Amino acid sequence: MLSGVLEALKNLLLELGPMGMILIATLDSSLLSIPEINDVLVVTRVLHRPAEVLYWPLLAAMGSVLGCLLLYTLARKGGEVFLRRRFSAERIARVERFYARYGVFALLIPALCPPPTPFKIFVATAGALRYPRTKFMLTILLARSTRYYVEGILALLYGRAVLQYMREHGLTLALGIGVLIVIGYGVARARFIRCRVLHRIRGSASSLSSASPLHPMDRERQRA
Repeated sequence: MLSGVLEALKNLLLELGPMGMILIATLDSSLLSIPEINDVLVVTRVLHRPAEVLYWPLLAAMGSVLGCLLLYTLARKGGEVFLRRRFSAERIARVERFYARYGVFALLIPALCPPPTPFKIFVATAGALRYPRTKFMLTILLARSTRYYVEGILALLYGRAVLQYMREHGLTLALGIGVLIVIGYGVARARFIRCRVLHRIRGSASSLSSASPLHPMDRERQRA
């Protein structure tokens, strides 16, 4: 009965086009749970309309961010009480240890992984722990955009078989993508720091070179 209602709701929202995709992803990432719905819709849409691989995965990612933000906000306001109503104390403690040990990657990796990897507990725990909101949203957007674009591109190459591949190897693929993101961030951060250091060195050298030399009479006064 419930699955039939969800299927009817999905079909109704899809008639709205791009806005429907955002609404579906928002509902799935907040209080409802429709396993694999975003992945299936992205792959199916790209197969029928290949040109939409340019933006359809982004729509799904945007909806996911909005849904996660809703759950995050509820958990932020409700705190530990909200978490205990939805998850066991053991799971909450385990996720909190992940955040304490891995920081942003405790959110990034689960967001990259397709179902059945648990994810909402990481979102809710981020809210209860008052994880920075902007950093939270950017992490979700980066992870989900990467996931859906990878699925869309693979769908163009291999068709619906990509869904089965993601189910079987999603965690390995997510870890690989996570490592690439870390490496890319490290390289960009190193280049940024290097540019700032060089800019300061050049600024100091310019200040020294532009300083006026002392007049001979001034030197005599200083010696006196």
